Amino acid sequence: MKRNPLVPFGIIVVLGIILMIVIGVWGGNIVQDRAAKKNAPSTEDTANLASLSADKIFGQKCSTCHGENLEGGIGPNLQKVGSSMDKAAILNQIKNGGGGMPPNVISGDAADKVATWLAKKK
Repeated sequence: MKRNPLVPFGIIVVLGIILMIVIGVWGGNIVQDRAAKKNAPSTEDTANLASLSADKIFGQKCSTCHGENLEGGIGPNLQKVGSSMDKAAILNQIKNGGGGMPPNVISGDAADKVATWLAKKK
């Protein structure tokens, strides 16, 4: 009896596709974890951030995920976030995170400044 040569080839293709999906999902999580660790606040950061303007705080702590021009990246586009969220909702998102965003990347006065600044983006 002759074996069908396409069966082993088909198995290899299916296993390759499954492997690519697993690696893709795993790699995406690594990128988000690195961004979260890079942006994690320290007590020294929190004190220094409060003295900066909102756009400078954003540049230091948020642009890794949301882009230098708020155009998005790992995180969503924030160029017109003020048209869909008010200051309280933005501040809640900053404090509690969610949807892939880690909580408390910035806090206190710095978070309030950034929330006010973003709420004006319409």
